[in-house]
Amino acid sequence: MKIHVDIDCFFVSAERIYDASLVGVPVAIGGRGDPYIFSHTPIEQHYNLDNRGAFLGAFFQNYDDSVDDRTKFIDRNGRIRGIVTTASYEARAYGIHTTMSIREALQRCQSLIVKAPNMKRYKQLSHALHDFLHERIPLLEQASIDEFYGDLDGWIADEDVEAFIHALRHDIINMLHLPVSIGASPTKSIAKLATSVAKPFGCHVVKERDVLRFIEPIAVAKFPGIGRSMQHRLSRYHIHTLGELVRAKKLVRTMNPYAATLYKKVCGHDREPLKPYRPRQSIGISRTFDPVMDRRELRRRIIILSRHLAFAVMRLDVFPTTFRVGIRYEMSQHTHATATQYRLFHELWFKTLILKLFDEAEQHRRLRVIRLSISCSQFTCHSKRTLSLLDFKHDSNIRKLSKSTQKMQQKYGLDILRWGSELS
Repeated sequence: MKIHVDIDCFFVSAERIYDASLVGVPVAIGGRGDPYIFSHTPIEQHYNLDNRGAFLGAFFQNYDDSVDDRTKFIDRNGRIRGIVTTASYEARAYGIHTTMSIREALQRCQSLIVKAPNMKRYKQLSHALHDFLHERIPLLEQASIDEFYGDLDGWIADEDVEAFIHALRHDIINMLHLPVSIGASPTKSIAKLATSVAKPFGCHVVKERDVLRFIEPIAVAKFPGIGRSMQHRLSRYHIHTLGELVRAKKLVRTMNPYAATLYKKVCGHDREPLKPYRPRQSIGISRTFDPVMDRRELRRRIIILSRHLAFAVMRLDVFPTTFRVGIRYEMSQHTHATATQYRLFHELWFKTLILKLFDEAEQHRRLRVIRLSISCSQFTCHSKRTLSLLDFKHDSNIRKLSKSTQKMQQKYGLDILRWGSELS
């Protein structure tokens, strides 16, 4: 069987390890999308490129341990900014949930304790749990900073799985002080679904003969892999539960190849293996901010984002070939521009390309911008294409300079070297 291990309210649970006064009270971890990255004053930043998952940025600031960090979410005009990234179950009783604004969360619960995220701490605990699980489960896959899959086939007999995950759950809380929920099933997708039923701090086993009965009442939105577009499409055919989806076999399998694969997963017929090592397919950076009309300021900000992302790409030592710039405007408008280039990566060339894509994407100059994003994908190690030989010698020389600046940034901070255009 496959098992899915998920840390309950991970960020909150991590803070409670270090501060017992947070136990049993409403707590929320907030996020402001790094409001200081565009500051004209250099700041000290750390980077994190190991873990992946929701709300886990590649770059984050130093952290100080104050009891209630709500002042960190008040801007210079006295407005409360930011969103909830994790809410304790005590906070959820007030209707507080992930992606809710901190302002609304505090209106619903005035006694809510708001903490700023300590990503270094969460990363360390995630690594500790990974090592702990690996000692007990030979084949392990880390899906995100707080989620793991384990393959028990040939290791634990099916009839012993329930006792195994029950003991494992208690061992984790006793040794690492992290509450986890564990689901088990013959497939990864159904195991993840079982975990959501087991929460909080529970375990649930779904045997192969019980899969269809188990999924019958569950909403399609709960199934991993069914996004909003697929949900809307299914709703047009009055398919709202997984049971209804299973009974609409002919309809679903004719939608597209992905829907056919999804149908097998819902029925528990797929046998997707665990992937102990999953190479990174892409990397990106984005920031949301107060509406900005000044185009010179927007270009300055896109340059800052390109510098940060260039550092990450060089640090990973990959060669992306597809690049994307996205712009979101205040009137719910959004545009993007993409390019495919087979060049040896270096920061100067990357900055020039990103500025060009930004100019191409800028289609609503009379609207204020609230979000900028950059992403790189299609690394050469995943394709058969080769880099351009015409520019190789020039790019090699500039790349050596980028490597040197990267070493300085790694030692003294990302803002130790900045482009002159960032300072204007």
